[in-house]
Amino acid sequence: MSDMKGHSGQAGSDKKRQGNQSGAGKGAHAGKRNNKAQPTARDTALDVLTAVEQEGAYSNLLLNGALQKSGLTGPDAGLATELVYGTISRLNTIDYFLESFVSKGMAKLQPWVRNLLRLSFYQLYYLDRIPPHAAVNEAVNIAKRRGHQGISGMVNGVLRNVLRRKEELSLPGDLSSAARISLAYSHPEWLVSRWIEQYGEAVAEAICLANNEPPSVSIRVNCSRTSREEMLAVMKERGLEVAPSPVSPDGILVLSGGNMALTEWYKDGLISIQDESSMLVGAAVQAIPGMKVLDCCAAPGGKTCHIAERMEGRGHVIANDIHTHKAKLIDDQARRLGLDPVETMTSDAAQLSERFAAESFDRILLDAPCSGLGVIRRKPDLKWTKTPGDITEINAIQRTLLDAVCGLLKPGGVLVYSTCTIERSENAAMVDAFLQRHPEFSLAEDMPENWPALQEASAREKTGLQILPQDYHSDGFYIARLVKTSI
Repeated sequence: MSDMKGHSGQAGSDKKRQGNQSGAGKGAHAGKRNNKAQPTARDTALDVLTAVEQEGAYSNLLLNGALQKSGLTGPDAGLATELVYGTISRLNTIDYFLESFVSKGMAKLQPWVRNLLRLSFYQLYYLDRIPPHAAVNEAVNIAKRRGHQGISGMVNGVLRNVLRRKEELSLPGDLSSAARISLAYSHPEWLVSRWIEQYGEAVAEAICLANNEPPSVSIRVNCSRTSREEMLAVMKERGLEVAPSPVSPDGILVLSGGNMALTEWYKDGLISIQDESSMLVGAAVQAIPGMKVLDCCAAPGGKTCHIAERMEGRGHVIANDIHTHKAKLIDDQARRLGLDPVETMTSDAAQLSERFAAESFDRILLDAPCSGLGVIRRKPDLKWTKTPGDITEINAIQRTLLDAVCGLLKPGGVLVYSTCTIERSENAAMVDAFLQRHPEFSLAEDMPENWPALQEASAREKTGLQILPQDYHSDGFYIARLVKTSI
């Protein structure tokens, strides 16, 4: 899945406001930073938050780089991570409350000052394990180092006023349903309105609540090398708290145990890091040894490798991606996991019919480019950067790709269409329209392993499996299995 990247919503409007601010030019986000001082967790979080706002970059990429550069480890790295993701997750609620405390308004503040107030408010209002005086004092110290006495005095006054009035802070009682959910759970109102229209108010509210919860850590067992039962036993012997995934028969939930990418199991190709919902996609392909499979938009390769693992080293999986550097990621994963059947290639998926003869494949996976609205829990800045126009644009791409690759499937073969979004126009409605255009396809009647147990998702749509983030505390995902028949 490759996400469309927009620059509007809250982050975009903040960027537009910066033009008339003094000190908002190049490098202004750092303030008068003392580069010789060891950055603290709050310093690091502030740098990331301001860069996300000014540059429109993804928070996870910026945070990883900032943590490496700062040298923060353990609890300090954990605090920086909490402040970045928590502040972005609660952005419009934080701004709503802070607006009444800032005399000139949040929009007129320099970006780094605005984000210093935001991350400090997040600590005071949402976190109970950080002493309030410590959060205020550290914010004032940062303001002194990066700004001047006037800024530090303003920061001190605003935050102490927040502390005094904290228990009074509440949302108006006369808000519309969309506005109430938007402010209570910090999501753009246009997005909440769409979800209310598609799923109803209660489900929309549950989506927003789930999106603000920390994501689970889950791994996929390389079933060509070991079994889930064996891996569970080994991990428990090492003192890790683990449990079998209730969503995927190849998955394990890691409840405590550190970074799985640094383990010998990962290095030796016994496990991969993957969300539980995403694991269902490779299983839905139902490839068996000897088949020829095409993964149209394959990077970074998790689903490709899952398909190959289930083929027991026999058959051929062609993993395509439009970007050469991303195709290399697939190669790296396949080598790490010891999967010889995987062959990577670089091409626009819309042109694959020019590279292969018609009816060449037993199985095709189109894990389509999408809005990514099912993974907000992992990438909270997505909700602020997406626009309705992004969804309309990606709908056109999805239609083009489905029409382009379906002719490559053999009669009797299965085309799996999947996305990591919960937007109906990209999912069930997209597949319904495809079936109208292509009467040679129909929904596959057989259910993949474990789908019957996923009752909430199975009952949600007549066409395909629609998982919402609150269903199993996994990513929001859509999967449809389409079989090619003779007319």
